[in-house]
Amino acid sequence: MRSGAVAGAISAAAFALVHDLLISDIWFSLPLLLAAGIICGFCLGWTYGLLFDKPSLGSWFRYNALFVGLLASIAVVSELVYEPVITLAEVMSGPPGSLYLRAMPVTILTIFAISVIVFKLYGRKPMQFAAIILTSSVLVLFLGLNVSLMGLVFLPTDSLYLVAENFGLIFALGLVYFIVFALLEWRKLARNPAHVTS
Repeated sequence: MRSGAVAGAISAAAFALVHDLLISDIWFSLPLLLAAGIICGFCLGWTYGLLFDKPSLGSWFRYNALFVGLLASIAVVSELVYEPVITLAEVMSGPPGSLYLRAMPVTILTIFAISVIVFKLYGRKPMQFAAIILTSSVLVLFLGLNVSLMGLVFLPTDSLYLVAENFGLIFALGLVYFIVFALLEWRKLARNPAHVTS
């Protein structure tokens, strides 16, 4: 859990750096980003510890990939399900709260679907499923709410690069978290390199 929280903080700082280089300066919100990173990282580390008695690099990679897939899936499903109702300029100046409510059905459905997949692959007990649901919900609350709006935003063709940047940020965040946690927990993870499940 400690390694998860530390890795979450470092990946949040890396997110701010990449966002600053590619999109815009968000250093002013670094304290909030760090808090979100710590909470999300803690939950991911905690749930991983509940699911895997014998941690390994392989299972750690696959576990993280599923949660990165959760965030990416919300964006993809949002694009497939919703019709655009707001311009990019309006979103950049602050999307209305009603937009998040409109996107909530897809958000909840995606959280539940990914949680079921993770549990079917690695879980055994009801408490583990509750932990997976909690972790998925926390990740979406802190990292995925804006992603859930993608299908509701008019994106001119000359702005499609923003979609690529969004996915790039998701994958960069997940990659930094995976690497930092793996380095912090190297002794435990490297002990069972080929182990798949607990």
